Amino acid sequence: MIATKATLTEAIHATLGKDSSKASAERKLDVVIQSIKLIVKRKKVLKLMGFGTFRVIHRKARNGVNPKTGEKMKIPASKTVRFTPSAAFKQSV
Repeated sequence: MIATKATLTEAIHATLGKDSSKASAERKLDVVIQSIKLIVKRKKVLKLMGFGTFRVIHRKARNGVNPKTGEKMKIPASKTVRFTPSAAFKQSV
């Protein structure tokens, strides 16, 4: 089964209990997600002890092949985010 944002919102709501609404739990989750994006964009690395590390990585330009046509193509350099789980997180799964 795949967990979704709604699943995570439900878990937050259940943890907070009657002091919180589902809408409030969703807003809190949105704030956390936006904060992670902003920090990774500005600082390039975000370490959450006991959870893991979000890191911006740079991919070099490279040659590739279009799978539909078989035509060779140049794939431009790009940036992406890599998540590496901590040892504590791995043990808890």
